[in-house]
Amino acid sequence: MPRRRALGKWAVAALVAVATAVSPLAPTSAGATGAHRPPFYEPPANLPAHNGDVIRSEPAAFYLNPQKAAESGAQVDRIMYRTTDRTGEPVAVTGTVLTPTTPRRGPRPIIGYAPGTHGLADRCAPSRQMAEGTDSETLFVKRLLDEGYAVVVTDYQGLGTPGVHTYMNREVQGRALLDAVRAAQRLDAAHLPDSGPVALYGYSQGGGAAASAAELAHTYAPELKVKGAVVGAAPADLDEVAKSLDGTFYSVLVEYAFAGLAAGYGIDTAPYLNRHGQRVLSDLRNNRCTTEAVAGYAFLRSRSLTADGRSLPERNKLAPFDRIVAEQRLGERRPALPVLVSHSVLDDIIPHRVGARLAADWCRRGATVKFTSNHIPTHIAAAAGASAEGVPWLADRFAGETAPSTC
Repeated sequence: MPRRRALGKWAVAALVAVATAVSPLAPTSAGATGAHRPPFYEPPANLPAHNGDVIRSEPAAFYLNPQKAAESGAQVDRIMYRTTDRTGEPVAVTGTVLTPTTPRRGPRPIIGYAPGTHGLADRCAPSRQMAEGTDSETLFVKRLLDEGYAVVVTDYQGLGTPGVHTYMNREVQGRALLDAVRAAQRLDAAHLPDSGPVALYGYSQGGGAAASAAELAHTYAPELKVKGAVVGAAPADLDEVAKSLDGTFYSVLVEYAFAGLAAGYGIDTAPYLNRHGQRVLSDLRNNRCTTEAVAGYAFLRSRSLTADGRSLPERNKLAPFDRIVAEQRLGERRPALPVLVSHSVLDDIIPHRVGARLAADWCRRGATVKFTSNHIPTHIAAAAGASAEGVPWLADRFAGETAPSTC
């Protein structure tokens, strides 16, 4: 029998914890200063031959709070692994592999976990935040571990490692997630099955990355046995999201996307920005994680940052960004695996219609999609709803039950 998808006590607790952890009024994210990069995050001159190959690893920690009073009960390994950038060139990306210490009957499933927006500065990397007990998605990762799944969390390209984080680059994020799963399988210390069951999970930026990985999996990583993907509040249409965000409380996310897309396509941002805009972008790249960035730049109108006075959403209509933004559109490729798409009607960052359209586009292409809406207020709090639905949905996929569809 399929498991019930109720929003239970655990999800309510997670909702409260996440709203506190990532609220712009919460304390700033802990960690090393933005200018300092620990030696582990410096890639070697030569990278290994294959995507997903582990470059290096070391024991790490995953604390559940900043006081470091509680750990996850899992073996934790920080990894650096090979993936590819937008042009297909090899790059080094970091992440974290978490393996439950409790025994499990049969091959242990691996969840490729795509984190939501953490920031552009290196100190914001999830692998560093998890080790400090300050990561905003701690409870969601912990719940997956409690189910007996191994979890690998990617840091994405340029977050922690050299270069600008290629935020919102569709294909780069999807590749980084799939190669993180490969790396977890190849990490000897984790003792995970080489060809066991796999699933993908992500919310917000992570929802976009999980959606991209779902679209790419059958061609980019056909050997992975991906049983399904949970896609929460995915920014599937960046043009639509940018128009709804500019000048709002979360307007800094528009600047994040501008910086990330420019980095992925090798575009110098300086000619597009005035002096104030260049200072803001430098601050975001080098100093502030998302909590501090939202608090510091709430209600910022992007036209105040540009050299020609156009807003960044208006810039998205002009070359070269019109083509670049169009290339990030999700829903243009059919996932060859079941997908759960979850989105709150009351999402205040990514409009509900964006998630609904993604599900509809996939349905038209013949994918197996279950689309669910909820009425949890705010984008941040609704992450708990995606988890409450997503975890039992994943259990059904691993159990071999027929995936439901709302198409």
